[in-house]
Amino acid sequence: MKALFASDFHLGAPDYSQSRARETKVVNFLNTMGADVSTIYLMGDIFDYWFEYKSVVPKGYVRLLGCLAALADSGKALKIFSGNHDVWMKGYFTQELGAEVYHHPITEVLDGQRFYLAHGDGLGPGDLGYKNLKRLFRNPMAQWAYSQLHPDLASKIATISSRASRKKTAGSDAIFLGADKEWLIMHSNFVLQSQHIDYFVYGHRHLPMALPLGQKSKFINLGDWLHYDTFGLWDSAEFSLNQWEGNTFTPFLNR
Repeated sequence: MKALFASDFHLGAPDYSQSRARETKVVNFLNTMGADVSTIYLMGDIFDYWFEYKSVVPKGYVRLLGCLAALADSGKALKIFSGNHDVWMKGYFTQELGAEVYHHPITEVLDGQRFYLAHGDGLGPGDLGYKNLKRLFRNPMAQWAYSQLHPDLASKIATISSRASRKKTAGSDAIFLGADKEWLIMHSNFVLQSQHIDYFVYGHRHLPMALPLGQKSKFINLGDWLHYDTFGLWDSAEFSLNQWEGNTFTPFLNR
C-alpha cells in the first residue's frame, strides 16, 4: 500500500492571510499526492487551535475540510493524530470524514514494515512543565470547564498562548541538538529496547529529519508547513522525506 504522511500545517497561524495561502498550498498538495495513495496520515497540529464544543467547531478551514471529505468519499483512509495545538479533537472528524483519530502513539504494519507513529509531544525525557500541562489539557474536568467559556474568549486565550509558545521555541526549532539531546530520538531508542521498529515517524519537532537508528531502523521527523513544506511518502517499498514545490516534489536532504 502507498501512504502519505504530513504534519504541522498550523492553519490559523500567524494570521488569516498567511494561513489562507498555506491552506491553498496544503489542499493542492493533498489533492495531487492523495490521488495515488490508499492512506493519508495527518500527524498532528493540523490547526494552530482546535476545540470541539458539543455543537460548535472553529470557524474557517472549509477548503481543507472539503478536500479531506472528498478524499474520504473517494475511498482514501484518513488517520489523524491530535497534536499539542489541536489536542481537543473529539468525534467531529470521525463522524464527518470517517477518520480514525489517535491521541497516543500507535504501531502499524505497512507491507511487512513496522511503523511507530505519533505526533511526538510529551515523549522522551525532560520537558516536565509541558507534560504536566498536557495532563491538564487531557483531563475531562478541565476540558469541561474550558468548554464553558464563550468560543470567542476561548479562542483568544488559545491564540495568545500559541503565539507565546512559538516565540519561545522559534530559535531551537531550527537547530539539530544532536542525537543524545533530541528527545524524540531518545524516546525511539528506548522503544527499540523492547521491540523492533523499522520506521519511527513523528511531527511536532518542526525540523525535518531522516536519520538512521542502529543498523535496521530509521527516525523520521516530518517537519512543518510554516517553513519547510515537507512530507513523508511510503511507496510500498521504502519511506522518503520530500519537499513540496508548487505542483511537484523533490527529495529533502538533511541540512
